[in-house]
Amino acid sequence: MAVAMTELVGQTCEACRAGAPPATEAEIAEYSRQIPEWEIVDRGGIPTLERVFAFRNFVAAMEFTNRVGELAEEQGHHPALLTEWGRVTVTWWTHKIRNLHVNDFVMAAKTDRVFGEGD
Repeated sequence: MAVAMTELVGQTCEACRAGAPPATEAEIAEYSRQIPEWEIVDRGGIPTLERVFAFRNFVAAMEFTNRVGELAEEQGHHPALLTEWGRVTVTWWTHKIRNLHVNDFVMAAKTDRVFGEGD
């Protein structure tokens, strides 16, 4: 059964191990609908979830970066973060399996929530 957006945001990342199954095509399709502003981007043969967030200045971008970093530490799942003047690019993927896992979609939804709480 598909996980609703509120349930996706409310989930906690599960510990992932090498060899864990990646998200299925059906899961990717369903979860992608729930985080519509995220794109699946190929990075060196690895599918990733990526979104660029816009901010009014560098200070606001850094504050968001720090909040996402705190969330990542809390969940034990870490993104690539590129902070620039007025924007932050967040990229999620599961390093151990070099693919997308449900954890990445959970964290993308949680990142959207952090962004919504920002201003």
